[in-house]
Amino acid sequence: MNLKKSIVTLMMALTMFGTFQVAATQEIANSQTTSTSATYKSNLSKANLAAKKWIAYHESRGSYSARNGRYVGRYQLSSSYLHGDYSKANQEKTADRYVKARYGSWVSAKHHWQAYGWY
Repeated sequence: MNLKKSIVTLMMALTMFGTFQVAATQEIANSQTTSTSATYKSNLSKANLAAKKWIAYHESRGSYSARNGRYVGRYQLSSSYLHGDYSKANQEKTADRYVKARYGSWVSAKHHWQAYGWY
């Protein structure tokens, strides 16, 4: 009878541990959802906005969850640029920074894409 009681106690402990694990996992998921719901607003001209949308369509068909090796998201940025944050807001902000630093504008990035098939 003592063995049976020990087994039941152990099972209850494991069940409680599993419950805590699930609760912790849900807490982490909720915090990540909160951070991904943050918004980012860029102040692009109509021409740059159109070029940005064009590139997004040609890179990933506009999908924030697209993957191609180490390239991630709507703009197929290297995962190292996103630093583990694949939220929509971070993808938008990082893409804007990347394009501004490399090409100066989305219009210039689009011209490069049309000439070489990548930006």
